[in-house]
Amino acid sequence: MLDRRLFLGAGIAGASALTFSSVWSQSAPNFGLPDLPAVGHKRMKLGKMEIIALNDGAVRRPLGEEFVTNAPLEQVKALLASQNLPTDYIDVPYTPFLLINGDQRYLFDTGFADNGPPTTGKLAANLAAVGLKPTDINNVVLSHFHGDHINGLRNKAGQLVYPNARVHVPSAEHAFWIDDARMEAAPPAMKGAFMGVRRALGNLGGDQLVKFESGAAVAPGITSVAAFGHTPGHTLFRMDSEGQSFAYVADITNVPSLFARAPDWSVLFDMNPAMARVSRRRVFDMLVKDKMMAGGFHFPFPAFGTMEASGNGYQFKPVAA
Repeated sequence: MLDRRLFLGAGIAGASALTFSSVWSQSAPNFGLPDLPAVGHKRMKLGKMEIIALNDGAVRRPLGEEFVTNAPLEQVKALLASQNLPTDYIDVPYTPFLLINGDQRYLFDTGFADNGPPTTGKLAANLAAVGLKPTDINNVVLSHFHGDHINGLRNKAGQLVYPNARVHVPSAEHAFWIDDARMEAAPPAMKGAFMGVRRALGNLGGDQLVKFESGAAVAPGITSVAAFGHTPGHTLFRMDSEGQSFAYVADITNVPSLFARAPDWSVLFDMNPAMARVSRRRVFDMLVKDKMMAGGFHFPFPAFGTMEASGNGYQFKPVAA
């Protein structure tokens, strides 16, 4: 039997990802625009490789009871206040990462392109700022298929944004979303999430679509890591070069000021919250133990740094912007 909560989470995070900044805010106070970085790119050397964080923008959404599904809003606001953060709204940034290894350029997740809210779609300009064009990207690697990670594959007109890229996808994630029977069984509110996957990934010809098993190597120096729960095939990536390591942790946590500090809380968008909590602690424990540099799609820009143990949870320590 298909889990109703899984469908609900997918419907909100997948189908509504293009517009979710406004879904809950139509009758809410106007809290202004999100803070965007003055410089939306940040480089880091990793042995012979280079990693570049490329911000695609952010949205500001009112903080309501629905955002953290298993904690009272008063506790959520108290945790934010203890970090001198606003308590009435949440800024959610979007930051894909680019790995350059020789002549291979791997873009991890894609953001929105021109499909999203007005404070998104900054990736192309930030890519240009580091001297690259979309045609220079020869690999796109997807962590999972929620809309804010895949919609940037195609522009609003339906054209491929990265026409020279092979698109690498986790097999388990692909199997879930491409299942026609599952799409037919989904409630109407979720069908758009399935259709969004077909729009982004459909008609990829020849060897353009490359499936991999989570846990397998994607390419030399890039190993995938299963971290299921946020979605059925949510996958992270470890990159290694000359004894240095970096982990792209995608959506292992949404806002780290909440879900790293309180890793047993569940965000609205987790499709299997119990599994996501287990994956979150396992990954954060690894990052702390190995003192590994890590980057997250929704981490505050520059979106990478280290994790430290903090109370019953963890604290993100970003590198200097």
